[in-house]
Amino acid sequence: LIQGMELESHSLPIVDARDGAPTLTCENNGFELFDAPLAAELDFLDHAEVVGDYYPACEALISQSTGARVFAFDHNIRSASGDEAHVQIKGGQEVQGPAHIVHGDYTLRSAPDRLEQLSRPPSGNDTLLGVLAENQALVPPEAYLAAKDGARYAIINVWRNIDDEPVATHPLALCDARTVSPDELVVFEIHYPDRIGENYFAKFSPAQRMYYYPHMTRDEALLIKQWDSSGPLALSNGDEGDGGDYSKPATFSFHSAFEDPLTSQDAPDRWSIEVRCMVIY
Repeated sequence: LIQGMELESHSLPIVDARDGAPTLTCENNGFELFDAPLAAELDFLDHAEVVGDYYPACEALISQSTGARVFAFDHNIRSASGDEAHVQIKGGQEVQGPAHIVHGDYTLRSAPDRLEQLSRPPSGNDTLLGVLAENQALVPPEAYLAAKDGARYAIINVWRNIDDEPVATHPLALCDARTVSPDELVVFEIHYPDRIGENYFAKFSPAQRMYYYPHMTRDEALLIKQWDSSGPLALSNGDEGDGGDYSKPATFSFHSAFEDPLTSQDAPDRWSIEVRCMVIY
């Protein structure tokens, strides 16, 4: 339930990133597509199987891309039909619908807060509660202390189509981080039972450049940067600075599901998973 904010609809072109777009990378633009076939069949509606078998694959993919230490800590399954039918994940939460609002998942405050929370044993509604050993934290003390003392850290999502058919409905649009300015960030609080998080919603700007990868398959994985402590928006404190500073890594990519007018009426519903990972450089 969104309260205290007025939402507006705007039109922006969404460029086919497979068709003549410039080279787009997670490091420079905030997102990147990889060929990443699954080593084995997985039941993505089984919480334990996702955490035990799929999390390590996501960690390996990001580690191979960044050379950093990676710790997967949370995930969501999304489907419009699954959300409408209240499909329950075995051992987990209900399936959620695609998010049709341009947003970023973490902020100047909530990103370091999440890092600090992951340096403590899980509690409340944490995904890894009951998975980690008693009094064990996901992020080890030396990694947390290094990040707290100024070492670079990031939060990166691994987004994947989990249906046998390519994505046709509710495809994902991604904003080139270099086309976002600090004055386009709007903080939005998210209230959980045990904590308060923050997202960024986007103020519209015609300068924002949006891309998508049509017909994503199950054998592809999309890395979406949610926060980078070395990015220009992170270093600007939200007051000054230039999101288009190419001397620094992208801070994050705004993203949103959208309605593709070329989608046929009988197109299969999108089923996808996003796994959130803490990355310590």
